[in-house]
Amino acid sequence: MRVNYLEQLYTFGDPQRDPRQHIVSVAHFGLIKSSAYLQLKADTDAQDAQWFPVKKLPHLAFDHKQIVYMAIERLKMKVRYQPIGFELLDKKFPFSDLEKLYAALLGKELNRRNFSKKILSYGFLEETGELAKPEGRGRPSIIYRFNQKRYHELIKEGYHFEI
Repeated sequence: MRVNYLEQLYTFGDPQRDPRQHIVSVAHFGLIKSSAYLQLKADTDAQDAQWFPVKKLPHLAFDHKQIVYMAIERLKMKVRYQPIGFELLDKKFPFSDLEKLYAALLGKELNRRNFSKKILSYGFLEETGELAKPEGRGRPSIIYRFNQKRYHELIKEGYHFEI
């Protein structure tokens, strides 16, 4: 699988976290596109590997559930000040995909008008000149792309991303 974004999360070293012995773990979290073909395969000491919804995690060993929840909280905070959410979208996307992604990552409904106004005001989204096929009876959506070069220029100019 291709990891679109990866960062170190935290180093866990509580001597009581594993009853067998003192284990130190350096945890990372990554983002991958769900549209990618993802087939998990168990390795080493795992019998099975599966994807689970965050709200329906099975029993996890030791402090692993705490690690997962820490990663989720970090992600929720990080998408508010750094546009890492774009890593999960296709190169070209309708604005509704971006809105749905941020609502899912933040775990709450967004005010569509305010979200759209704010994101478009930043200047790093550009229209491709393409339109999406209309879903139902509505008009076709404008297709956008994230201009990473423009985003980095804005950072150098002292711009601050905030959702």
